[in-house]
Amino acid sequence: MKTSERIKQYLSKNQQATGHELADYLGITDRAVRKQLAALLVKNLVVKKGRPPKVFYQLAAAIIPGVSVSLSPKQTEIIDANYLIITPSGEKMTGVPGFVYWCVKTNQPLEKTARDYVSALVKYQRYRRYGLISGMSKLKETFGRVYLDKLYYLDFYSLERFGKTKLGQLLLYAKQSQDKKLIGELVDGIKKQIKTVIADNKISSVGFIPPTVKRQVQLMKELQKKLRLNLRPLALTKIKTSVIVPQKTLTKLPDRIENARQTIIVDERGKHNNILLIDDAVGSGATLNETAAQIRAKKMIKGKIIGLAITGSFKGFEVISEV
Repeated sequence: MKTSERIKQYLSKNQQATGHELADYLGITDRAVRKQLAALLVKNLVVKKGRPPKVFYQLAAAIIPGVSVSLSPKQTEIIDANYLIITPSGEKMTGVPGFVYWCVKTNQPLEKTARDYVSALVKYQRYRRYGLISGMSKLKETFGRVYLDKLYYLDFYSLERFGKTKLGQLLLYAKQSQDKKLIGELVDGIKKQIKTVIADNKISSVGFIPPTVKRQVQLMKELQKKLRLNLRPLALTKIKTSVIVPQKTLTKLPDRIENARQTIIVDERGKHNNILLIDDAVGSGATLNETAAQIRAKKMIKGKIIGLAITGSFKGFEVISEV
């Protein structure tokens, strides 16, 4: 029996094991077992949990007895490129193994669901132009007056039936867990698209929408630091109020507009050419639209104001309450 199969067999029987424990069982060196585990990790067959010096290995949740996977090469390629799920136990599963896990968990037939998933991606792809999704029609349907010249999403936050997109999953858990490594993975995945927006729109200044909820690690500050954009910063401030009311808790559009208008301040009066406003997620679009309104009211803009969100909702006024 191959060493990799013996490792899987041991983990199946014992639930979890350390690298040293596996080396003892197999009668090989720690270095040799690390090499075997690395290959299993790449294939999503094994997961690593914990941090040194307490690191354990387990079989991936997608390895479910009695489940056979029969997908076409094209389906496999598309699912591997687009699918990500983070399990309730905190396991990050990508591609086909993650998709299999989700199908079994939700009691859906694998082959048919895979076909439906690929069809859904094709459907949503229609909204993309040069890798970006325009949110302007959403804004115009939602607000009487729009102060942004353009609004882009890098992806939708979720898809009907299939839940959060790959970027939606990364955004949610990077923000909620305050995990710098996960934030770094998120930034690495979107950096190229953001720099393309900057180049195509001749952006000279950038403003990052400030967070409402106090956290030790703030996603937007980490995003600003890791992107390393050589642009003039636009000073945006979130006013501290006696009671903190996050946008995501407000379900009525007028309340969201009031919240954005009264708590986010453009804290300068300098002149700017083309400004890029970056937010993590757009539900109603009130925050970006009201920030742009302030910029125009102060007569600070010579060119255009472009809004950019990591993710956005598909429908008109749709609350993204998780992020």
